[in-house]
Amino acid sequence: MFVTSRNCRLRKEILMRHHLSFTLQIILGLIILPLSAAEYSIWGTTNKKIAIYQPGEKIIFTLKLLQDNTPVSGKKIVWTRTGDDGKKESGSAMSTKDGIHIETSLDRPGFVRIRAYAFDENGKKIQGYIGGWGKKKTGAIFFDGGACVQPEKLKAIEEPADFDEFWQSMKQKLAAVPIKAERKELPFKDPRIKLYAVSVTCAGPRPVTGYLSLPANAPQKSLRAIVQYHGYGVRNHKPPKWVPGNAIVFNINAHGMPLNMTEEAFRKFAATLKRYAFNNEENKDREKAYFYGMALRVMRSLQYVKSLPEWDGKNLDIQGGSQGGLQGLWAAGLDPDVTSADIWSPWCCDLGGITVGRMRGWRPDFTPALNYYDPVFHARRIKGKVKLVANLGDYTCPPSGVWIVYNNIPHNNKALEVRQGCTHGYQMKNHDRFLVTPENIRELPPGNKK
Repeated sequence: MFVTSRNCRLRKEILMRHHLSFTLQIILGLIILPLSAAEYSIWGTTNKKIAIYQPGEKIIFTLKLLQDNTPVSGKKIVWTRTGDDGKKESGSAMSTKDGIHIETSLDRPGFVRIRAYAFDENGKKIQGYIGGWGKKKTGAIFFDGGACVQPEKLKAIEEPADFDEFWQSMKQKLAAVPIKAERKELPFKDPRIKLYAVSVTCAGPRPVTGYLSLPANAPQKSLRAIVQYHGYGVRNHKPPKWVPGNAIVFNINAHGMPLNMTEEAFRKFAATLKRYAFNNEENKDREKAYFYGMALRVMRSLQYVKSLPEWDGKNLDIQGGSQGGLQGLWAAGLDPDVTSADIWSPWCCDLGGITVGRMRGWRPDFTPALNYYDPVFHARRIKGKVKLVANLGDYTCPPSGVWIVYNNIPHNNKALEVRQGCTHGYQMKNHDRFLVTPENIRELPPGNKK
């Protein structure tokens, strides 16, 4: 009896210890897991939600380090200020619940930019979600944003005297090549939609290639048309998985590349286009620049869509961001039949701005020949409605160039959305936004609200 009773007590003690250990692990797990899963970010704003100022007016940035959307104190934030005045300043401060404050100003029309990082107790940059275009979406968290002074007064450099003559000659080259399209019907999950792989003859080095979709059995002259253009890069152009069911949609790549290539064929093709459009020697000549063939394909894509019997003859819409926005502004300026253009952070706007001191973006070095492809000049010829987006932290496609495009559009059917703390590949949570139109400038609800 004694042995049995002792064994029972031992078993109870062991079980109790295991229970306590397991319970402690659960408790510790509940404590540790939220810490390991904490999401850090830097949120920023200016003392004016509509970040437009006068020359010499004080601009105050407030930056907050957030952990799971709650302000964090005691971490070092290091910042740098640059601007269209050529001045550079830097500083640091410890984060507080009320944020750190950075004061600056600008004495001329243009933009200032604030870029900041946060550091932990060991002097290492704090990591978190940073967005971007690659597979990796995490890295050193940052704030990248800005403010502007009298942006309505920003002007492009002088336009080439023979700008219109050059583009008329380009259209004549296109006219010498009849529109002939090869269409191959592809299977699509929705039987109400017809999908085609299309190649269209074009002047220049390569044809127009892309995917055309439209409702099955659509009557003649019954559909609006949408033409979509791609951002920078070389990607194997695969068929779309979803398309609008009430319109003609022509989604074209920038290169006239064969569609849906094998991986081996694609690798060989892509290897021929490394750093395309950045060849300084080619860019000295307007007809040797990579943009030459790209622009011809843009014009031919519109001509082809307008030749389709289903097009209603009235509504021709353009969509594109970044390089797709560059192409979209060419389209809207070169074809008066374009009725609307929805353009996000267009690339290569105001290429010559660096010659008058404006901050540059990630783009080819300026040459006078590239002026013929600069959207700030094409904007002056746009007839249709335009909706633009500019990000105050986007120095792939700087906001100054986008604003000059807006200024140069010669009618009132235009709008520009401006976003604080957003870059080319990252949208700050709860970012300030405002909308600029010829009638007024008004604050919008926060963007990327979470």
